[in-house]
Amino acid sequence: MRAVVTRVLSASVAIDGAVTAEIEKGFLVLLGVHKDDTEADAVRLADKVCRLRVFEDGQGKMNLDLAAAGGSVLCISQFTLFADTSSRRPGFTDAARPEKASPLYELFMAECRKRGFEVRHGEFGADMKVASVNDGPVTILFDTKNNKNNI
Repeated sequence: MRAVVTRVLSASVAIDGAVTAEIEKGFLVLLGVHKDDTEADAVRLADKVCRLRVFEDGQGKMNLDLAAAGGSVLCISQFTLFADTSSRRPGFTDAARPEKASPLYELFMAECRKRGFEVRHGEFGADMKVASVNDGPVTILFDTKNNKNNI
């Protein structure tokens, strides 16, 4: 799985011109599911994201996690995170098909909720308009297939 996690002051998603979900302070998570991902990947990634310490403490240091900051999560499905950009027209054969990706997307959000967070979301497979006010900006990339992320 890949997740682009951005610390935000606010974020929202609109579908067909209507805002369907929004958060104040927290994380905007763009989540892509690889064709080889498993439930274990979703659980590990949720744990890693929820414990990520990128919110500032009283001394201005990034020491606080999502819970300590009182933040929420807005999660958006994003199959394009697995684009093959070797040509000018991206291919998406590494992205999981919807019948596999949707349950893992739902599991990731359920795991975040299980850890006590309010999780808002877009609609899997929909044409969405996402807006955010990035804070910092602080943006972190997670990839469960990349050992450098220790996921």
